[in-house]
Amino acid sequence: MKSLKDLVLEFKSIVNEENVLIDEPMKNHTYFKVGGPADVLVVPQTVEKAIEVVKVCKNSGHPYYLIGNGSNLLVKDGGIRGVVIKLTTLQDITVEENDIIAECGAQLSNISKRALEESLHGFEFACGIPGSVGGAVFMNAGAYDSEMVRVVKSATVLDDKGNIRELKNGELELGYRTSAIMKYGYFVLQVRIGLEKGDKAKVQARIDELTRRRTEKQPLEYPSAGSTFKRPEGYFAGKLIQDCGLKGFSIGGAAVSEKHSGFIINKGNATAQDILDVIKHVQNTVKSEFGVDLSTEVRIIGED
Repeated sequence: MKSLKDLVLEFKSIVNEENVLIDEPMKNHTYFKVGGPADVLVVPQTVEKAIEVVKVCKNSGHPYYLIGNGSNLLVKDGGIRGVVIKLTTLQDITVEENDIIAECGAQLSNISKRALEESLHGFEFACGIPGSVGGAVFMNAGAYDSEMVRVVKSATVLDDKGNIRELKNGELELGYRTSAIMKYGYFVLQVRIGLEKGDKAKVQARIDELTRRRTEKQPLEYPSAGSTFKRPEGYFAGKLIQDCGLKGFSIGGAAVSEKHSGFIINKGNATAQDILDVIKHVQNTVKSEFGVDLSTEVRIIGED
């Protein structure tokens, strides 16, 4: 296995030196605003450089993690051993007729804005999802009765063997919060989204409506990772948690939101362990009261 020191030198030969950070606190890179340090964090400036960095990691023997803007990520207080590759600079968005082609780090909100500019209909559901399109395909993100599976035509990926491939919608195996990307360890490079020509005023009205609903019902004033739990079949996670009397339940600086019980929030001074303890208490209580297992939607990585 290569030493981390040698690995850092190799990264600096690929990307600018200022884009290779040592012992970088992950609380600076997640919506939860918690998380210990990553051994190395690399921010590649192009898709080509990102591929190079990934291949270096694969050959080094060190673990590596791909992240976008950390909107669905909980990093434990011990931090991350290995390399974090942050893809938020890869934000190119182009339009071909009714298709939008976006690099993996492009924000869903920016794609939604571009669709509005082009009077394209079908992506309004994602206007308030705070993630990147690569992460959205990774977990088949969805909101307001739609999901990425309904709009993604194809994705260009780096597969587990280092080959660049184009996967059509069906090959992406997009299911409820899952995909072939997640199952097989692929890296989304670019996504092609197929939309329909629409009336610009109607697209804007739908975006305005969903923005209003999100602002009214979600605790946007606090750091969180959005919906903490997956929807159990036949139930709604937030309703189960509320019916257990857990609204407002807190440990340390973490709490079940008073506004939406499906969200666990950082009240300002939470540790990752506080959040994990609240998650565990909620899971145990819902299991005890209703016999339902709640699985986390948020991705949890790192060391205690």
